[in-house]
Amino acid sequence: MVPRATFDSYYGRPIIKAPAWEARDIAGYFFLGGLAGAGSVLAAAHQATGAPRTATALKITSLGSVGLATAALIHDLGVPSRFTHMLRVIKPTSPMSVGSWLLAVYGPLAGAAAASALSGRARRAGAAATAAAAVLGPAVATYTAVLAADTAVPAWHGAHRELPYVFAGSALTAASGAALALGPRRETGAARLTALLGAAGEAAADHAMRQRLGTVASTLREGRAGRLLRTARALTAGGVALGLWSGRSRAAGVLAGTALLAGSACTRFGVFAAGIASAEDPAHTVGPQRARMAERARMAERAQAAERASEAD
Repeated sequence: MVPRATFDSYYGRPIIKAPAWEARDIAGYFFLGGLAGAGSVLAAAHQATGAPRTATALKITSLGSVGLATAALIHDLGVPSRFTHMLRVIKPTSPMSVGSWLLAVYGPLAGAAAASALSGRARRAGAAATAAAAVLGPAVATYTAVLAADTAVPAWHGAHRELPYVFAGSALTAASGAALALGPRRETGAARLTALLGAAGEAAADHAMRQRLGTVASTLREGRAGRLLRTARALTAGGVALGLWSGRSRAAGVLAGTALLAGSACTRFGVFAAGIASAEDPAHTVGPQRARMAERARMAERAQAAERASEAD
C-alpha cells in the first residue's frame, strides 16, 4: 500500500478561475439591490400603518438604490446592450436571467410609487405600484445570493442554503437604517423593531453558514473579508443599540441608521471578498469535495454493514 496522496495543484495555482467581477460594482450591486427590495417592503408597511413621511423617504431610497444598482451592473458588464440582450428571453433556471427581469419590472414600479408619493397625484396607481414593488421586494433583496451561490466559488456555493437568509437579514437592517435616518422620530418605532429582527436573523444565518462551510469558513475570518465582516457585526450591533434609544433623540436615529447602512454594506463586501479568496486558494476547492466523497463512502459502508446485519438475523 502506498501512502495516501496529499493535495497539491500545479505550481500552487487556483483550480477554478475567480470571478472577474469588480468589488465596487458587484458587491455594491448586492448591497443596493438589498436596500431597494427591503425598502419597498418597509415603505408599504409604513404607508399602511400611517407613517407617510417615512414611507415616502423609503420609496425614494428604493428608487435611487435600484437605479444605482442597475448602473453598477451595466458598468460591470462593460457594454450597456448586454443588459438589454438578457431581456430577449426568460430562463427560469438562470439566476442572471431572472434577476434581469426582476430589475426590469421592479424598477418602473419603484419609480411610479416614488413619483406618486412626491407629487401627490395618481394616488390609486401609486398605491398599486407600492404594493407590487413590495411583493417583488424580497426577491430583489435576495436573488443576488442565489446568483452568487450558483457559481463554483467555494465560499458562495457551499453556503447556498444560508446565503439568501444572510442577505435578507442584511437588507432588512439596511432598510431599517434608512427609515431611522430619514423618517421623523415619531414614525420610526417599527423601524427600530425591524432593525433588531434583521440583525438577529442575519446573525443566526451567518452562524449556520459558517458551520456548513467547515474549513472554507476561514475565508470569512481572515484577510479583507474577516475585517469587513467584523466591522459589519460591530456597526450592526451599535446601530441596533442606538436605534432602541432613537425614540428620545433625533441625532441617535440618524447615527443608528448610518451605522446600520454601513454595516449592511460591509456584510455584502465581506461576503464578496470571502468568495474571491476561496476561489484563489486551491485547497478550498478540493477539500470540500473530498470531505463530501468521504462522507458518502462512510454512509455506503454503514448501509452495507446494516444490510449484512439484517441478513445475519
